This record gives sequence, structure tokens and C-alpha cells, in this order.
Amino acid sequence: MRNPRNPRDPRQLERRAAPRRYLMCPPAHFQVTYSINPWMDPAKPVDVALAVAQWEDLRDRYRTLGHTVDVLDPRPGLPDMVFAANGATVVDGRVLGARFAYPERELEAAAHLEWFRGRGYADVHEPVHVNEGEGDFAVTASYLLAGRGFRASPLSHGEAQEVFGRPVIGLDLVDPRFYHLDTALAVLDDAADEVMYYPGAFSAGSRAVLRRMFPEALVVGEADAVAFGLNAVSDGLHVLLPQAAVGLFEPLRERGFVPVGMDLGELLKGGGSVKCCTLELRGL
Repeated sequence: MRNPRNPRDPRQLERRAAPRRYLMCPPAHFQVTYSINPWMDPAKPVDVALAVAQWEDLRDRYRTLGHTVDVLDPRPGLPDMVFAANGATVVDGRVLGARFAYPERELEAAAHLEWFRGRGYADVHEPVHVNEGEGDFAVTASYLLAGRGFRASPLSHGEAQEVFGRPVIGLDLVDPRFYHLDTALAVLDDAADEVMYYPGAFSAGSRAVLRRMFPEALVVGEADAVAFGLNAVSDGLHVLLPQAAVGLFEPLRERGFVPVGMDLGELLKGGGSVKCCTLELRGL
């Protein structure tokens, strides 16, 4: 006998896509000339034309799904600007800029702040403490989930709470392969506080917090996590994720989502995929 419908069960929800607005930056100057995460190897050549084509495919897919994509102009000498998610966090129209952990990326922060101020954003905050935008901040309706351990300063969590007025939940990352929260956890339905995550990326205490907060979360295995399957973007229905994370497609379908596989393999040489390329502009 089948269980009766439970409207609180994420597997039984009727999914709907919500129109989103994203900021992206073309990889016109993308290259790997230094290594600041375990995925970067300067000895491996980068095909810029292929990186641009893969980025354009992601941009066009967003637009086909009904979303708006704004474009941040790339700047020479800043090869990682394509990972626009790291440049800021935007919630309810408020902007908290980034302060990068490594000097190779520090000029990106000013470029992002300049973009927001030039488009009339009135509530823009330049941070005091190190944070790398949505790399380590994940937004749901109830919380701001905040990673720490490799990039973001723990002090940035209190700073973000003051700016956004949302409870910040700190999560400790312990595996250097998952150096940002957005490589270890993805928000599937922000309105319903629904997430998926890879437990092995987190400390024991943080795993316990995640189990308590998100008992219905989709728990992801190591193979799909290493394929960057958690570096995904969801509009509440469609989940855009690396096509190599093959083990996630059926579990997502079982929960009512529509997985959309993307090939961003060239950009993975810089340690980023779908989410890293996508900064969500919330509340505008």
C-alpha cells in the first residue's frame, strides 16, 4: 500500500520554476597560470575558445528557461573572473561584496562592486573580512549557510548576518577538494529550504547540523561530488549541473526536479563549474 501524499515530503512536492536573474562573466581571458585550489594545474593547457563555447551554452540555457542573464565585462589579467559567483552575495537587493583570500583574485572584488554601483544598487557593502561571495554563502528562505575552513573567514559570517538580517549557519569544510561551500552543497529549492550535499566534505559537527536542519536532503556520494555535481544551479524545477555527475540525475527526477546536464569541462580546469559561473541577483 502506498503512503498517502505528504505535502512536506520533498519527493512529493509539485515543482515550479521561478524566474531568476543571474550575473555572468565571459571567460575571454580564462587561463590557468597559478594554482590556488587542488583542481588547478598550470601544466594543463586551456582551450579558451572551448571555454567560451561552454560558457555561452550555459548562458543560453538560462535564457531558454526564461531567466535573465546580465553580463559583467571580463578584464585582462583576471583569468578567474568567469567564476562570477565568487564576486558578491545579493539578498533582498542588498549586496555584500567579496574580499578574496588570494592576491591573484583580489582585483575582481573591485570590478564587481563597480558593476553594482554603476547599475544603481543603493545598498552595497564592501566587506571587512574575507569572503568569496556565493562560493561560501548559500541562500535559502530561512538561512544563510556559510562555509569556512579554506577561504572564508569565520568573522565574515557575522558580517553577512548584519548585512542581510538572516540567521547564518556556519559549516566547516575539511576536504581541500571541496574548498568552497558551493562545491559541497547546493540549494535545490530555496523557498522550501531543500538542499543536497556531500557529507565527506564537512566536519563531524557540521554533518550533524546538516542532518538536523535538512533531514530530507539529498545526500550525494563521493563520485558525483568529485564530478562537481554539487556545483549546480536550481530554479526550483530545473537543476543545471555537470553532465558527468551521472549518479544525481535519477535521484533528482525522483524528487520532481528536471536535471539538465551541462558540459563545462574546460572551466573545471580552474576549479569551477555551473554554480561558480553564476551569481544570483536576488530581490531586484
